[in-house]
Amino acid sequence: MKRISLHGGHSGQFCDHARDTLAEIVAAYYAAGFECVGLTEHMPPLSDAWLYPDEVELARTAAWMQERFARYVAEARRLEREYAGRMRILVGMESEWYPGCGEWVARLRREHALDYVVGSVHHVDGQCFDYSKEAYADAADRLGGLEPMYQAYFDSQLAMMQAIKPEVVGHFDLIRLHDPNYPDTLAKPEVLRRVMRNLECVRDIGAVLDINARAFLKGQAEPYVCGFILEFASGMGIRFAYGDDAHGAEDVGFGFEKVGALLGYAGDQSVISCEVQAKPVFSRPTK
Repeated sequence: MKRISLHGGHSGQFCDHARDTLAEIVAAYYAAGFECVGLTEHMPPLSDAWLYPDEVELARTAAWMQERFARYVAEARRLEREYAGRMRILVGMESEWYPGCGEWVARLRREHALDYVVGSVHHVDGQCFDYSKEAYADAADRLGGLEPMYQAYFDSQLAMMQAIKPEVVGHFDLIRLHDPNYPDTLAKPEVLRRVMRNLECVRDIGAVLDINARAFLKGQAEPYVCGFILEFASGMGIRFAYGDDAHGAEDVGFGFEKVGALLGYAGDQSVISCEVQAKPVFSRPTK
């Protein structure tokens, strides 16, 4: 498997819950032998209503974070030029999904001429579920339990994919984050129906499925996506790509071998290897 990461490069310079500078993280990718890295800092919030708790504590504002995002893109493009001919760098962002996101993502794509978007969902019913175990439990309580929360998550994911058509779908089954019995929950008929429906959407929009190794850092035995969903996706001909979701230089390449073994198990036809970075599948939009 070629050394690429299409979901990586969160830095302490441009993300309050990450570490190290973007240049230090890119240097770590190069030192680790990566041929291509996609930088995917989180998109700035649409308004102050969508700030995360740590951002509120730091007295961030949406306007300030939007300006910081512009500085991220400028630095990422500088690094792209610096590493030209040695390592391919794609400049993108990781999305959120809440009311108003569709138009906001389209505007950010256009104004910053991004190469691609990782489409991710961190909210259900307008509430963030992955900030902490307490946030996860609170979201489940509000929605009437784990199964309704999973259903709401996959419904939101479908809406996100249909609206913004991301080139990469990030950590497809993140909703299992704090559910130790997630295989049983994912197998519930109404949940599984939504999983299959969303995989069909991934295939139909031509997106790449992020095999996200950060799950291992969270104590999970499997990456996002888990094995049985990966098998379904493989059978549909969906393409995969490793993502370390690095939040610091020491995270770069974490779990690469484990993911490679899992992708090999899923079948050679599904492994994206160098296909993504060998051609401009993420064409930069014109302003």
